[in-house]
Amino acid sequence: MRLHVGQRHERVISLVRERGSLRVADLAEELGVSPVTLRRDVETLATQGRLRRVHGSVVWPCAETGGRGTPVATPAPAPPPAGARDAEGLVAGMLVPTLDHPFDRIVQGARDALEARGGRLVLGLSGHAEGDAGQAGRLVAAGADGLLLVPGPDGDGRLTGNGVPVVLVERQAPPGSPAAELDHVRCDAAHGAATAVRHLASLGHRSVALVLRDAAPAGHLRAGCTAAVEALELTPAPGSPYSAPASLPEAERTARTADHLRALAEEHGVRAVLLHDDRFAVVLVPRLRELGVLVPEDLAIVVHGDRVAGLADPPLTAVAPPERAVGETAAALLLQRIAERGSGDCRPREHLGLLPSLRVRASCGAVLRAAGRE
Repeated sequence: MRLHVGQRHERVISLVRERGSLRVADLAEELGVSPVTLRRDVETLATQGRLRRVHGSVVWPCAETGGRGTPVATPAPAPPPAGARDAEGLVAGMLVPTLDHPFDRIVQGARDALEARGGRLVLGLSGHAEGDAGQAGRLVAAGADGLLLVPGPDGDGRLTGNGVPVVLVERQAPPGSPAAELDHVRCDAAHGAATAVRHLASLGHRSVALVLRDAAPAGHLRAGCTAAVEALELTPAPGSPYSAPASLPEAERTARTADHLRALAEEHGVRAVLLHDDRFAVVLVPRLRELGVLVPEDLAIVVHGDRVAGLADPPLTAVAPPERAVGETAAALLLQRIAERGSGDCRPREHLGLLPSLRVRASCGAVLRAAGRE
């Protein structure tokens, strides 16, 4: 009989706890599922901290390796709090502004984390006439036991009175706002921007421009870039951060941005840029080439976002936000808060910023330099 995903996860947990470690291929064969399915299960459980992956194997979290790397089983840890392990029948409502990038992966991560524990995710879209608070209330009225909310810019302060646990996702309420007392989980975009600037500085660049789009991470990207420029004692790029007017057609915004970057390179010697986002960069790079500005020979580019960065010509070095992990972590935190209701044992609220990773490709010049051709 085919196991439900939640049952399969519990079976994986049971087998690994019993044996200390198992090869992923052997575990897939024993459970009668494909290796692809099993790897997906292991990825979910590892993200939740219930298992650990080691070189094609899955290991009990408290297992240690000795001798030649053979995992040695140690006593199992205490079980997770009630409700965190089993959320059978629980419903989480999630309010998002769109199902497009980047929220599709965030939603997928939340859904997978809930379904792995027997719960269910129900979606609502913000931006309706009734407002975010009205949409959140509708989800609660429909039976949601807790809420994952991505409120609009004016909705944060009115989302605390729904009577169920709330976790903000990819949003951080301003200090002093009632919503600042809520849990939140987001990608630390400021850290990602600072990491990009440090990487470009390590390649010898003494000035890094910042190009922003009209999107939620813009403020955090500006803060991270500014902090890194100051910490590394770089020269601020003229006119940075730059953002072409959002009212312009996309082709005109691309043209103006390309002209701005050409002027920085030719007139001010600025030959490195952090650009938001990778989809915009895919269109921008050919436009730069038409103006005689080559990437990375004349301009090193790092982008924020890694949906299509690796498919560009040249492939773009990217700050990759952990979008799925944001959804998974927010869902796990919400389940914990639901379990704590009425127990009198409530942990301090958490403001979690998950760190993005830097994926180095040819556009920043690092690959060319490593090969001795720069």
